[in-house]
Amino acid sequence: MRIASTKKIHAGTILAQTIYNENGAVLIKKGMKLTEKLLRRLLNNGITYIYIEDGTTSDIKVDQTIPDKLRIEATNMIKDTFTELQEVGLSKRSYIIEERSTGLKNVVEKILGEIQQNEKSLSLLADIFVSDNYVFQHSLNVTIYSLAIGVELNFSKKQLAEIGVGAMLHDIGKMFIDPNILQKPDKLTDEEFEIIKGHTQVGFDYLRKHPYIPTVISHCAFQHHERLDGSGYPRGIQESEIHPYAKVIGIADVFDAVTSSRVYRDAMLPHEGLEILYAGAVNLFDKEMIEAFKRSVVAYPNGLTIELSDGRIGVVIRQNSNLCDRPVVRILEENETTVDEPYEVDLEHTVNVTIKEVLVE
Repeated sequence: MRIASTKKIHAGTILAQTIYNENGAVLIKKGMKLTEKLLRRLLNNGITYIYIEDGTTSDIKVDQTIPDKLRIEATNMIKDTFTELQEVGLSKRSYIIEERSTGLKNVVEKILGEIQQNEKSLSLLADIFVSDNYVFQHSLNVTIYSLAIGVELNFSKKQLAEIGVGAMLHDIGKMFIDPNILQKPDKLTDEEFEIIKGHTQVGFDYLRKHPYIPTVISHCAFQHHERLDGSGYPRGIQESEIHPYAKVIGIADVFDAVTSSRVYRDAMLPHEGLEILYAGAVNLFDKEMIEAFKRSVVAYPNGLTIELSDGRIGVVIRQNSNLCDRPVVRILEENETTVDEPYEVDLEHTVNVTIKEVLVE
């Protein structure tokens, strides 16, 4: 299978990876020929990249980060919790968080178990789900990424449990923001952007009222948009003033935001998301945490077509542990000619060759 841009493929292309909705129902089954109608449906649902069948890459496997069953369970837990809170509103005393706290912790433990058991790097591009609300899938993805960073940083079991729940609830304040503003496809006005920024304060104020929620978890909601140089919000605090959990979640939040499709822009590929993080490694984000994240995530997922620095073109077929940008590549073209017999190049051991460009048809 091979990764392709949904915008660029043609009708008749065969889908190689089943696409589900957030409840686990099949939307489009793998093996189906994509019609113009189905392609429009994918684009309308924010699916920027998909896996397609290709004769030269039919043996390439894509590993899911967490099992479908667990992803659905986690998404539904987030969805039910957030939706109930939204319905009750901020003005009334609610016991929803207390009632859901055990379920949230259990889901975090299951996700953590999958990350710790599976030594492979994370590639959420392989988990193609369509959600009716960006916040739900985003909250889950940020949880997965944050736990992976925490594992790399050797956080204790208690710390991992806290940052997991903190990540899951980091955007809870958005459930009390006008959805017309939250999902606005056009550029926000200055006033609307200030309203969006308010989700950090709203989330913090809500969570800190609940004795079942540790203060550090409330600060995950409060501080995940703060930056080391003081340019973040809501308080503009700096470096050591920012809780380590919020620093981690801030990295995971930015990465998932730019690698997820939104109403106003297409998703970036993982290597592009990492480049954004590295651009802010000096002033905005903790460099050690970014390095930990780099060791945890796949920059060039299996099935991605790339051009090497020596002009050869191939498809990523395997990953090298802790070397997110040095995968194993199957060469399909060299000297601008299709090779008779494709062969492998392991970039871990071929140090004089780098990835020059990603080619997504």
